[in-house]
Amino acid sequence: MTIDEACVTCIINQSVKVANAIGADELLSKKLTSTVEEMSKSFSFSDAPPEIASYVYEKMAQIANKIDLYDEVKTLSTKKALSFVPLLKEKLLKSQNKLLTATKIAVAGNVIDLAAEVEFDLKEELDKIFYTDFAYDDFSLFEEKLQSSKSVLIIGDNVGEHIFDYMFIETLQEFYPKIKFSYMVRGTPIINDVTMKEAKEAGFDELCELIDSGVNSPGFAYSRANSYAREIFDNVDLVISKGMGNYECMSPSHRKNICFLLKVKCAVVAAHLQKEIGDIICKIV
Repeated sequence: MTIDEACVTCIINQSVKVANAIGADELLSKKLTSTVEEMSKSFSFSDAPPEIASYVYEKMAQIANKIDLYDEVKTLSTKKALSFVPLLKEKLLKSQNKLLTATKIAVAGNVIDLAAEVEFDLKEELDKIFYTDFAYDDFSLFEEKLQSSKSVLIIGDNVGEHIFDYMFIETLQEFYPKIKFSYMVRGTPIINDVTMKEAKEAGFDELCELIDSGVNSPGFAYSRANSYAREIFDNVDLVISKGMGNYECMSPSHRKNICFLLKVKCAVVAAHLQKEIGDIICKIV
């Protein structure tokens, strides 16, 4: 996917969210917004939205003199996600279709997105996710792909959401103990996306193979990935892609057998999928 005019407005608006997140004073807030507005005049419409975001957030981090603009917010997101784990484990225990339940939990976590056009409440999403059908429903095909796979790569998205990804992988391992699972994260802090720091704190390095993609964009941009991340991406039997940023970067992709799991949170992605904002997606390409 490449950006359109709506993406430009959205990215400019993200400067306001950053200012609020870091407690910027009026002078710094104005500088952040004016800088992004100026940058927007030269955005390339051949780039995916996450690629544009990488330039913008790098510049905002420089202006704010912060390596990780959302470090405090990410810590709070993790704590909030962890508070739901006991309830979700009970849901899994009582579920008649445990794999479907775990998959929906992983998708519900995708609402923790600080760059989205539309924001959703995590508790509200978790309350209704189990009674919500996939608007794009390739779940049966997803199960078939898993049954024939020996290696699976899950590409993570946001912090907080990664806690639910952990539960998802645990369930996948329970159903498919012979599959080698890998979890891939961003190479550097970008928006509230999960990096090695948060993944290791959550114990992913003991759960499965943990991979630093090397990308500095809020989505798996293959051209920016390190050589090992590309090798894994190219050679696993199945890729499970979490969230809109990864969808935007991998639509299209040179490889097949990608399962996109996401919550639709903006009009541009909704139009691309021919679905509605708020829909949940399980799409195999």
